[in-house]
Amino acid sequence: MIDEFDLTPTQLDAMREIGNIGAGNSATALSQIVNKKIDMNVPQVSLIPIEDVPDLVGGPDALVVAVFLRVYGKAPGNILFVMPKKNAFYLVDGLMGKPLGSTQELDEMGASALKEAGNILAGSYLNAFFHFTKIAMLPSIPALAIDMAGAILNVVLVQLGQMGDYAMVIETKFLAEDARQASRVKPVKCR
Repeated sequence: MIDEFDLTPTQLDAMREIGNIGAGNSATALSQIVNKKIDMNVPQVSLIPIEDVPDLVGGPDALVVAVFLRVYGKAPGNILFVMPKKNAFYLVDGLMGKPLGSTQELDEMGASALKEAGNILAGSYLNAFFHFTKIAMLPSIPALAIDMAGAILNVVLVQLGQMGDYAMVIETKFLAEDARQASRVKPVKCR
């Protein structure tokens, strides 16, 4: 799908490197918060038609947690972090210092923790983008939703569709040293 944009090998490598740096910085920041080592798998970077985004998270009926941020600056856009509900609850447990599997419902503190994680992730990716392009961008205050992927993505994709027909997808897996379940985080930035 990236071929549709005729990206040069150098441009494609730059996209991957931005993803690697952003994910690495995110893992470091989250490690410091939870006081545990967090590993991350090298992200897969792709450009896809916006209408294909729901399929990336298990289809329209998958129950997910999403953190949405607008991006302001010379290259405005949107960032959407999407993860399965169970993984989001594991992340809350890790961030709040609870045993994994403790969170069964998202309370105000858990929602705040996920929004802050979204803030950290967005900042890490935007800083990596700035490092390569010298284009400064700032994220908005994050919004959080728990619902079926189709319901969340329909609302967000209408907004994303106003900015372009394609989304840049950076798929990243984070795994805490004592976790048995990886948290899959999919930032989606509109192209």
